[in-house]
Amino acid sequence: MLGLIGIKKGVDVSIREKLVISPRTKDLISNSLRNITDEFVILSTCNRTEIYFKGQGIDKELIFEVLNWDKSLLEYVFYIDDESAVKHLFELACGFHSRILGEDQILGQIRDAYLEGVEKGYIFSELMRLFEEAISCGKRFRSDTKLYEIPVSSSSIAVNKVIESKAEKLMVMGYGTIGKLVIKYALGTELKEINIVVRDKSKVEKITDQRVNILTYNEARERLNEMDGLISCTAASHLVVEKYHINKEGKNILLIDLAMPRDIDPQLQNYERVQLLDIDKISKLDDENKHLRVERMQKNKYIIDKYIKEYMNWLNLRCVTNYIKEFKDSGDFIVSHRVKSFENKCKNKEDAKLAEILIKSTADYYINRAIKVLKNEKAKGREEQCLRILMEIFTKK
Repeated sequence: MLGLIGIKKGVDVSIREKLVISPRTKDLISNSLRNITDEFVILSTCNRTEIYFKGQGIDKELIFEVLNWDKSLLEYVFYIDDESAVKHLFELACGFHSRILGEDQILGQIRDAYLEGVEKGYIFSELMRLFEEAISCGKRFRSDTKLYEIPVSSSSIAVNKVIESKAEKLMVMGYGTIGKLVIKYALGTELKEINIVVRDKSKVEKITDQRVNILTYNEARERLNEMDGLISCTAASHLVVEKYHINKEGKNILLIDLAMPRDIDPQLQNYERVQLLDIDKISKLDDENKHLRVERMQKNKYIIDKYIKEYMNWLNLRCVTNYIKEFKDSGDFIVSHRVKSFENKCKNKEDAKLAEILIKSTADYYINRAIKVLKNEKAKGREEQCLRILMEIFTKK
């Protein structure tokens, strides 16, 4: 059985951050999941925590217990299985479940989760195929809908908000996937100064743009109050910008927190000179192009339906693969037995060889017909009686 547990849509950021799977805890959580699942993938981003798995007897209560999560938060989590889980992932890859509808970051995050699962041996069969198809579906969907003509992502919206505030000096904390996207968008603006904040300066790719400065966190905090804008998107498990880091008096500053858990102390919104936007508020700024995106996405939803149908057909056929092999093995046994019996009675080797060909082709014809009927009945969801009859015919010796 395929299953999915995830945080419900619309859950407040203060709840989501309690269920986040950070890079520091992911290995420990993965080891726990290995004990109860056959395969699993963890998809943990600033907006979602989702665990896809294959296994029997697994529900959200068991996962909460194994991961030592607070069971009082169970009401904020959904659980779906089989085709519903498949549909959710395909829609997710196409941007239907993103807070910013149609954003393209999620496809890269799904790919990263898939690659990690393959590299560490967490997936190798049904989930591997599922994620490969989801990534393919996401690429096809974006290509056909031309969503790139309506660029949307939390990173681009955050940078646009900074530009709208007439900022000249921007600081970006964090150099992960989101941070790099923020910097990419920022470099395409008229900003006069872009400060990238990292723990290890050597990990920053060489940027020739003269506006860019690379700072450590200690250096950044000394210059923070000179900035017009700050976008923070680290993977830290604690606050990176606390209340005492920002002077109460001074010029206006826009603080944008794209991290989960949050990087910036929410109490800073009480300062008159501070405008603080977290990931939830950034998502609400996406209304301008929403109607056009919805229209294009709904028009092309048939692509998702096609991928779902193809994957479910593949999955259903896997369930009868062992029986198909048994039919073929049984056919080979009967052919071998009949040919040997004929050879004992026939002195002409040429006749025996011809007989073997005829017997084999006849057996293959009826075995293949049986397999075709079984596949058709499986697709219609009524394979049990058919399988029982075919087993009686082909495997009883």
